[in-house]
Formats: sequence, structure tokens, C-alpha cells
Amino acid sequence: MHRVPEIARSAPMGLRGASALYRLAARNRSAVKASQSYIRRYVAAPAKPTLLSPKFAIPWLKALELKNEKIQIDSHPAKPPLTPKRMTDSYSSYTLEFGKDEWLVDSYVNSTGQLRLGNIFMDLDALAGVIAYKHAGEGHTIVTAAVDRISLLHPPHSFCDMELRGMVTWTSNRSSMEISLEVVGKEENKTVLTCQFTMVALDPMTKRATNVNPLVVETPEEKRIFARGEERNKFKKTLASTSLEKQAPNEEESNLIHKMWQEEQSYKDTGIEKPANLIYMSDTQIQTTQIMQPQIFGGLLLRNTFELAFTCCAAASHSRPRFISMSPSVFRESVPVGGILYLTATVVHTEPAPAGGSRVQVRVDSKVRDIHHSSLRHTGTFTYTFDTEELFQVMPKTYGEFVSYIDARRKAEAERSWVDTRDEVPDNLEVSIVE
Repeated sequence: MHRVPEIARSAPMGLRGASALYRLAARNRSAVKASQSYIRRYVAAPAKPTLLSPKFAIPWLKALELKNEKIQIDSHPAKPPLTPKRMTDSYSSYTLEFGKDEWLVDSYVNSTGQLRLGNIFMDLDALAGVIAYKHAGEGHTIVTAAVDRISLLHPPHSFCDMELRGMVTWTSNRSSMEISLEVVGKEENKTVLTCQFTMVALDPMTKRATNVNPLVVETPEEKRIFARGEERNKFKKTLASTSLEKQAPNEEESNLIHKMWQEEQSYKDTGIEKPANLIYMSDTQIQTTQIMQPQIFGGLLLRNTFELAFTCCAAASHSRPRFISMSPSVFRESVPVGGILYLTATVVHTEPAPAGGSRVQVRVDSKVRDIHHSSLRHTGTFTYTFDTEELFQVMPKTYGEFVSYIDARRKAEAERSWVDTRDEVPDNLEVSIVE
């Protein structure tokens, strides 16, 4: 689970600045008085975050100063009583006016003049936070727990205006909220991509999960959308249950492992020349390292893992990949400011793509090291699927690599079965879907 740093993260998630200050209890009256007006400025601020809000509800330097002074506020923000809400109560949208602002385009264009999808992922994470906060209300800290799926349906061919929109479409009746979002190209009114985020409400003091407002489901359309959320939740549990951490390779998979091992051995022992389009898994691996800055949050982690996966796939295939989807991925641990973040991308599975070339799965492992204690913690695994023009095959060599290959193969098969049962047209997120 990706939690906000100790000094709480973004205004898009609500009154995080206030909750951060509440965690910094006062030890002397003079320090409290000196910061009292500053605190009131943010506690009293209207809870109407937008994507243009700063990434911190209070400036980082000020929050750091208060932390170093060990200032705390003993009072606790009162939570309003739980109030049932409808899906449309959380509906939010944001338009990127590419058609009117060439400098905005400049912030979203990649090296080939196409849309930089990683930046869109950042915006979607921010918008998911806005929506979750609108549903949960004040008195909560909202964290990104998981990205359930991102699917690219119609790649944009020009920089027309794009609307990002979404709402809460499912809740667990406890702390979890599924946020369904889509990006729509306004010029042709086509859905560019769809995705679901799971956001969780925490108590800002105890950091434990806390209940959010229940979701009212009344109309047939609401019931259909809610049912899809139930299906996605079951699919995630099924996918987790088939992980090789819980299920050993079956007979078919064991035979496949043995066959691939024999093939790999033949290149090493018999002198048979390895095909030019076969690449060892270990040779595809690339890594980045960075210090976690205050500006790094869930959306930026998504962008960085996606762009590293894209680079890994491009380097392995010697061609420009086309993004297909992101598999369900969980933020397992917090990523504290000042920690060292390690991202490692590896091509873990390849198969022929439906339209020719290869369908490639790239896994990005995220780990963080606490520089004061030298402990290294696994914070999440992100799996991206691409198609490439060039046909190539990845070959495992070690048992650990064979396990990664089979695990990715299972995910690919589960994804196909899930896609086959989906509606042809994705759920419409317009306000008009309910009364």
C-alpha cells in the first residue's frame, strides 16, 4: 500500500496538511502560538481540491520545520457521521485543453511527438484522490492502495482536448473504494483509456483503516456498475490466489519449465547457435535509483515504473513498443521521503501478439531502503503489457527466472479470460447514468 510520507501528501487527497500537523504534538506553548495562524489557514481551507492543487497541503519546508521543532496539536479533527452517498455525488472531471494551449501540450508530449502516457497516469492518480475524498469526506487520510487495471482502448493520434472523469463505483462497506476513471478524446468522443484505482481511508492519528460513507445503489445502471466492481474485486482475489507464492507449478507448467531448460542447456552444452531473436531474461533487466523527494507520490511512481517498463521493452525488442494494459498492482509499503527507491524492470514473458510481433510482459519491482537503518523493503510490483513489431522470445535460465516466467504466464491467461467476459463497450461514467 502506498502511503503518504510522514508529513502528509497532497491537497488532492483532502486536508492532509491539517492531519500532518495534528500528528506533530505541541511541547511548548510559544511554538504552538507561533504556528497557530499558519495552522488555521489550512484547517479552515475549503475542501475542494483540484488537479492543479499543490502536492502538499502545506509547503514542505514549513512542515519540515514543524516536525524538527516537534510541534504537535493535541486536538483531533472530528469526523462527521457516515452519510449514504450515490455514485454521482463523487463524480469529478478535469479537461486537458490541448487544443488551446501549446505549452500544455509541451508538458505531455514524448520524444516522438505522441502523448506521454506516464503523465496521464499521474493525473489519474490525483483525480482518483479527489473523487475518494469527495465520497469519504473530511477527517480521513486517503491513500492509493492499488491500481486494479489500466487499459488503452484507442490510442490518440493528435493532441485534441481530453477529459479525465470518474467516480466511486464500488465500496467494501468498510474503508476501500473503487474509483473508475476514463480518459475521453473530445474531438471524436472516443474513450482513450479506462482504469480503476482502489483508494483506502485511514484515520490520520492511528493510521488504521476507517469506515467511509456507504454507497447507495438503486437504479438498474447503478446496480450494473456496482456488480462490475464486485466482479473486479473477485478477479483480483483469484489472480492473487494463483500466484506461485501460493500455488506450485502444475504438471503442464513443470513440463514447460523442463522443456525450456533443455532448450537453454542445448545452446550452452551442444554448441547449437542461439536464435538471434532469443534473449536471456537476465539480459533484459535495467534499474534506476533515486532519493525519494517530497514531490514523489503514487502517481509519479506509476509514471516512473511505466516509463522504465517501456524502456526495458524497447531495449529488448529493438523496436518501439505499444502499450496495451497494466495488470492489477498493489502498493504494499509506504515510500518515505528521504529513502532510496530502487526500480528494476525485467521482461518476464513473451508470446506471439494477435496482430504479429510479440506480446511482452514487463515486471517492475519497487524497493525502498531506509538510509538510517539500511533495511530494504519491497514496496510493490507493477506489470505492464506491450506489443512490439519485432518477434522475439525471452528465455529464463535460473529457477527464480522460471518462476517469474510461469507467474507472468498465469497472469496473461487470467487477463485474457477476464477480457473475454467483459462488455464490448466499457462502463460509461457520464453523470447521466443515474437519476
